[in-house]
Amino acid sequence: MQSRHPPPGSQTSLREANRARIVESLKRHGHLTQVELAGATGLSAATISNIVKELSGAGVVNTAATSRSGRRAVEVTLARRQGLVAGLHISKRHLRVAISDVDRTVVAENHLPLAADHRHDREMDRAALLIGDMVEALDASLSDVLVLGMALPHPIDPASGVISTPGLMRGWDGVAIADSMSERIRLPVFVDTEANLGGLAELRSGAARGFTSAVYIRVGYSIGGSLLINGFPYRGGSGRAGEVGHVMIDPHGPLCGCGNRGCLEAFAGGPALLELFRGDPGIHRLRDLLLRAEAGDSGARRAIADAGRHIGAAAATVSTLFDPELVVIGGEMAEAGELLLAPLRHELERATIGANAPEVVTGTLGDRAAVLGCLAAAIDNVAAEWKPQLR
Repeated sequence: MQSRHPPPGSQTSLREANRARIVESLKRHGHLTQVELAGATGLSAATISNIVKELSGAGVVNTAATSRSGRRAVEVTLARRQGLVAGLHISKRHLRVAISDVDRTVVAENHLPLAADHRHDREMDRAALLIGDMVEALDASLSDVLVLGMALPHPIDPASGVISTPGLMRGWDGVAIADSMSERIRLPVFVDTEANLGGLAELRSGAARGFTSAVYIRVGYSIGGSLLINGFPYRGGSGRAGEVGHVMIDPHGPLCGCGNRGCLEAFAGGPALLELFRGDPGIHRLRDLLLRAEAGDSGARRAIADAGRHIGAAAATVSTLFDPELVVIGGEMAEAGELLLAPLRHELERATIGANAPEVVTGTLGDRAAVLGCLAAAIDNVAAEWKPQLR
């Protein structure tokens, strides 16, 4: 049977890779001349010219005559159809924005680091400015954007629009998130958890595609989860379904930010892992811990393996109640690979009733999962004629 993908290293494979580099550069910068594309991608001017012609003929990009420093140039932008939607992911340490058309083509994407204890007003202001700049770079305006989907690390109370559990995200308590963001950009806004939206993205185009029941667990500075049933996250009566980070591991364990003792997040979340290395001048972020483990440091490797066992115990509780086909691990800690997954899988299999423990895999969308889920949910809301009560 003929392969559906060209063999690595073939001319077709190389051309596909070059096309992807051009499209990714346009997503990041909005619009570039062909000369600027050559500089951004490292490809030759002739290669850029040929591929841009192909992409233009396929309707993927638009081209227009322009000038730079008095010289004629060809400006290239990604084509957009039927309006735009925006996605905004504000995590514990990063802010990520993406813009797509309603045909799911991402036409711009950017991200910024955040301080550990960022406040809602400052970061929403930054996000609003960034969205405006990105839309302007597409030669569009905010009026072309139909809706903004927004992801946060913790559930939002559907009645009040504020974070459900005070204290989990300092500087954000008591803020009606969707309303506050909508006032800044004059667009309809809906908010969900980064786990629900990351899970939605993995379900639509990632590791959970084709499954009817799955659990997505996002492991980073916080731990969140999503129950994925028949194509959508299940949110429960108050929006807190799937909060695996607050499944109790040990009733006598350390105090969690939610006010309870012994939650999974208090054992395996980013702050808990970094606390183990408080006196180590080389470990300040999860990235430092992952790099140390990759280099073979026994303490770092043990900390990640222990976190995997704790996550496996919580996943077993969820699996006993939910019986999913698949468990997808996302977030920054997923980059630890089998160092995290092997003990997680072992504990899940040990603690699951019967012999049918779900398969465990890493997500395929990485750090982009939540913002891609924002876009997918935004498009869903556009298709359903967005209703205010979904905010």
